[in-house]
Amino acid sequence: MLNPADPGFVAALAARLPEDTLRTPEPRHLAEPRGRYHGQGGAVALPRSADEVAAVVRACAAGRVGIVPLGGGTGLVGGQVMPSGPLPLILSLERMTAIRAVYPAENVMVAEAGAVLADVQAAALAADRLFALSLASEGSCRIGGNLSANAGGVNVLRYGNARDLCLGLEAVLPDGTVWHGLKRLRKDNTGYDLKNLLIGAEGTLGVITAASLKLSPIPAGQGTALLVVESPAAALDLLAMAQARLGGLVSAFELMHRMGLDFLAETMPDLRQPFASPPEWMVLIDLGLPQGLDPATALEGLFAAAMAAGLVSDGLIAQSGAQRADFWSIRENIPEGNRRIGAISSHDISLPLGAVPDFIAAAGPALARLGDWRINCFGHLGDGNLHYNVFPVRGRSRADHENSRDAIKSLVHDMVHGFGGSVSAEHGIGRLKVGDLERYGDPAKLAAMRAIKAALDPYGIMNPGAVLRG
Repeated sequence: MLNPADPGFVAALAARLPEDTLRTPEPRHLAEPRGRYHGQGGAVALPRSADEVAAVVRACAAGRVGIVPLGGGTGLVGGQVMPSGPLPLILSLERMTAIRAVYPAENVMVAEAGAVLADVQAAALAADRLFALSLASEGSCRIGGNLSANAGGVNVLRYGNARDLCLGLEAVLPDGTVWHGLKRLRKDNTGYDLKNLLIGAEGTLGVITAASLKLSPIPAGQGTALLVVESPAAALDLLAMAQARLGGLVSAFELMHRMGLDFLAETMPDLRQPFASPPEWMVLIDLGLPQGLDPATALEGLFAAAMAAGLVSDGLIAQSGAQRADFWSIRENIPEGNRRIGAISSHDISLPLGAVPDFIAAAGPALARLGDWRINCFGHLGDGNLHYNVFPVRGRSRADHENSRDAIKSLVHDMVHGFGGSVSAEHGIGRLKVGDLERYGDPAKLAAMRAIKAALDPYGIMNPGAVLRG
């Protein structure tokens, strides 16, 4: 049973910490982007170091007070807010933003958890290196939150998820001890992998305070093409062709449906559209090539081979950096277009690559039996991650269909599970999908997760109600 972070607890904790470490929560500490949850908190702690984080956690463990860790607050599954229960303490990492070290020869950077992703990327570029994690929210999300949710983004096909870009962690465990695991090693087989246990745990097993991050050389040449395909099946065949011709040089392979461009035309009419008449399906391909290889030549060869094989019918190859940015602007603005239309139900799903076309073909007709909707299906086809979102028809609003939301979500998630997929590809479980994890999760895995949680956090103070039901 947890106790609230009441005035008495907050006053006692403040006496142990440097002045101005504890504050009254502001609206930004209590909000999440979709507005489905409104958080609460007795206070917000703003520590400046791992030792101060440890002092906060030790006090909460002794007082049996819940802690809600907070990064950039950009998560979409409610993991950063606790809407009910005893008042928690909010633990914000926003003051811990230092880039502690960069080792260009090792392709390693050490950054504190509160560093904004865009700043981590910029620090890597300043050392003539690439930090490959790239998300729509990179201007505000923080690296600790990215690791806690095992964020994905557009470059997973080539560089992997956040988990694959991390070599070591510094973290505060639920009893307040500091784990000094900031190693810069590619190989370290010294027992259980605590790093990968904390990555993706969404703050339920400890608080990440810093990370050793994996950098990469900056590709000498980058190229982008927007190609029209007949169907998702043709897009999948095009992906196989691109990988066969270009090996590991395909950085991103994004599937987009006409509905996404229609939404952009409806909500952002000034945004330059690539096609006079939007095609039904298209893919955005991004290459990063070493010195001596020309991206335009590589893309032209791919386009010619794909045209000969009947996989593409039209396409555009970026002829400049500005045109490349325009192509990516279309993809990166699709989520904002979606937000302005207002989804009834959004789904962050992943499927075996070979099942993607069959799922798309089956899901639309199945949903049509529930009502009349607009569906925007887009995402990272290279790693099987789709954003499959359901919207009202023109003239209707999300509010008109609030009673349909649960039925839509259940139908989509049941189908994903039936195809051997996951109902949470890159956004995590948070509080939104706790029931989904219970419904679709393997019983042995769930039992092991509960046992790990009980062993590391016996009082249940770490992000109560996230991932596992309290």
